[in-house]
Amino acid sequence: MPIRKLEPKNVWNNFHSLTQIPRPSGHTQKVADFLVKFGKNLGLESFKDECGNVIIRKPATPGMEGRKGIVLQAHMDMVPQKNNDKEHDFTKDPISTRIVKEDDGEWVYACGTTLGADDGLGIAAAMSVLESKTLRHGPIEAFFTVDEETRMVGAKALKPGVLGGEILLNLDSETEGELYVGCAGGVDANIEFKYKTEPIPEGYKALKIVVTGLRGGHSGMEINEGRGNANKIMARLLLPLIRDFKGRLASFDGGNMRNAIPREADAVIAVPAEKVEKAGKTVEDIAAVLKSELRKIDAGLVVTVEPSRVRKVIAGTTGKKLVQAIYACPNNVDRMSLEIEGLVETSNNLAIVKTGKETITVNTLLRGATDSLKEDLGEAVRAAFELAGAKVWFDGGYSGWSPNLDSPILKTMKAQYKKLFGKEPLVMAIHAGLECGIFGEAYPHWDMISCGPTLKSPHSPAERCFVPSVGKWWKFLTAVIENAPEK
Repeated sequence: MPIRKLEPKNVWNNFHSLTQIPRPSGHTQKVADFLVKFGKNLGLESFKDECGNVIIRKPATPGMEGRKGIVLQAHMDMVPQKNNDKEHDFTKDPISTRIVKEDDGEWVYACGTTLGADDGLGIAAAMSVLESKTLRHGPIEAFFTVDEETRMVGAKALKPGVLGGEILLNLDSETEGELYVGCAGGVDANIEFKYKTEPIPEGYKALKIVVTGLRGGHSGMEINEGRGNANKIMARLLLPLIRDFKGRLASFDGGNMRNAIPREADAVIAVPAEKVEKAGKTVEDIAAVLKSELRKIDAGLVVTVEPSRVRKVIAGTTGKKLVQAIYACPNNVDRMSLEIEGLVETSNNLAIVKTGKETITVNTLLRGATDSLKEDLGEAVRAAFELAGAKVWFDGGYSGWSPNLDSPILKTMKAQYKKLFGKEPLVMAIHAGLECGIFGEAYPHWDMISCGPTLKSPHSPAERCFVPSVGKWWKFLTAVIENAPEK
């Protein structure tokens, strides 16, 4: 059954339309043009700002002019991740979807790629509000941002006074029945090793080591689960070969998105010919230990070793220092919150390692609810790599979003949820980064809440959406809009 036949049909139809438009981060012009055209076809004021964000305005329905204006906000870009056996160009190819019936109900998946429900379903819900002819509402502004997944570019470009609403509903959280009132901030760590090459030593043979089969996932939502990080695993495989077998590193590559836990990595290392078999056995033994350690969370780990024809290696000790620094670098959860039980306070995702012609780059994403603790973790990352001789700098930083438990819209949303479903929603903060923290700098008067349907494993090819949660969320969202507080 195609997803267009799922209920609520308006939301799923709009989401299907979005799956047909390639929209990875950095390539949102097509979807932006689509949304502007969508709004204009409804007779609504619709335009792009200087950054490429889309704004669509819908006036209040008769009798609702006295309600506070609501900004429905979602981001246009999606994280491009695919299985290694999947042929897919995220800049050209549409996303194919499938419905899978599991024990708890139906889930929508993509076919070997990320689904784009993060945040395509947020856009689809806002589109459904804009096109509705029966929904009673105050002034509505739909605000769709560019490149949230890569440094929150669109959110940072929003200028004061552009949007007139008093309430912002961020449609980008991922568990139905939970209302988010705070989030972590983040900052990117950028590391650079300069290197030269030299011929492979006489009597050495090159081996290619490949790590695949990991689940990956969202570096904010799932960083606390202990999932395997392909770059950290590769460093663990390589270090004994360098230390005990006098191995010489030729290349190291892993991961491709700073906010996705890396699922795959590969490296080439040369070892003395007479030790090739023993080196392979060492990798096999370490892989067996890793599989045992990860068996309950990442049972699909696969490590392979094969001959390589590479004829040059990294000169000097740079390769060894790179591997040692990656091994030493903090990764996953660093500290849990002392204020909110179960909330991650600080974390680091050692996301990307890339071997260029003369430069090896490493990128990590640090998150923290408290700026000082986030900065402290950053200094630990800096120390690990500067001791290895690398250049380190930080950019793309953004502050977190502090909870306001006295929020008027929170009171409305809690009341509507209980009225509809007979129980209170959970009110929470989240370790993932939401754009609300940035919006609060330009619009400090905004009353902000984040909500959404239930998604699992965003930022990975296992991304999926729980079908029943979409209908429940849509019913709740429309009830909140119809009962928005008065000015």
